[in-house]
Amino acid sequence: MGTVLTVKDLGKAFKERKIISNISFEVNQGEIMAILGPNGAGKSTTIRNIMGIMYPDEGTITFHHRQGETIPRNKIGYLPEERGLYKNVNVMDILLYLAELKDYPLDRAKQRALTYLKKFDLEGKEKVNVEELSKGMGQKVQFIAPIIHEPELLILDEPFSGLDPVSQELFKQEIYQLAKNGTSILLSSHQMNLVEEMADRLFMIHRGQKVIYGKMEDVKTEYANFKCTIRGFNNKAALEQLPDINRLEQEGDQSILYLNKDVHPAKWLQQLPADLQIQELTIDRVSLHEIFIDIATDRNLLQEEGDVYA
Repeated sequence: MGTVLTVKDLGKAFKERKIISNISFEVNQGEIMAILGPNGAGKSTTIRNIMGIMYPDEGTITFHHRQGETIPRNKIGYLPEERGLYKNVNVMDILLYLAELKDYPLDRAKQRALTYLKKFDLEGKEKVNVEELSKGMGQKVQFIAPIIHEPELLILDEPFSGLDPVSQELFKQEIYQLAKNGTSILLSSHQMNLVEEMADRLFMIHRGQKVIYGKMEDVKTEYANFKCTIRGFNNKAALEQLPDINRLEQEGDQSILYLNKDVHPAKWLQQLPADLQIQELTIDRVSLHEIFIDIATDRNLLQEEGDVYA
């Protein structure tokens, strides 16, 4: 699996304010790579540099061994967070226009458009103006737009925003299929549950700098310790006496016990007292959502002394 995109030591400042610094990551062919971070972290600046909307002050962006203005932008698809299609143009015309901007054959683009419209339950809507579509239909057309020309690299910025569960699942399956067919996906989203489910690797940025980078399973193993959630009314002080408890949160009848690093869950469960009140018990790793909150709020509650981000 070859490398399609390489971002190396990227830096960008506006009016002497450093927005991103020493940003480096790679996107491989056919993988889903997540770029994450709180608002203002530098994600959009990084994406805009990749797209050539702006150029970095430092570092390089390499796409198939080409850099700067020589990067073939027609091989890249981009779904921006801020949606926008010409409202008084019909669906087919706008899709063909966008394909033409990417130097893609129009006869082939028309066939792909009809295929996707059928797949997304928009068959027969090709002559309908964008402004006449429902919000959900419009989002589907917006999603088709950056993939109509068969890009080798697809950048998706908040693709699931505002979608109902059925449409979310539809988009997810299409993203999986695109990656399976060899398209490299750079995914930015605040919906951590979907990112955790879909991404092969992730790059997390905070205050313009890298804080986590690696394969999803490696990040979870190295960074996310186990937690045990117990439903049942139990004395907090008694729970705090249990071995290998790093932190305890309790609200009503729910107690969440964050375990120390390298604890073996099965062995730890054997140490629970027999008189513990348990209506439900689950044990799993800390979620990507919790990792994100921990980093974004500078709590560092999940990071043990001496540990570093992946």
